[in-house]
Amino acid sequence: MSYNNKNSSSSSSTGIGFCGLLTIVFITLKLLHVIEWSWLWVLSPLWIGTLVGLVFLGVMFAVIYRINK
Repeated sequence: MSYNNKNSSSSSSTGIGFCGLLTIVFITLKLLHVIEWSWLWVLSPLWIGTLVGLVFLGVMFAVIYRINK
């Protein structure tokens, strides 16, 4: 007997995301000379998103440490 679970749910993200889309928009505007920002700010959605994630992880570790202490 073959068992095929059609009701299994799996969650996976298959999109570019807000930060990725914003980065593409900024790069396009920069290359079309619509904006004259430095590349640091054009690519800022990438590093700002990473920074927010790292701050979130830091807060979570601090909370876990405080609970376990």
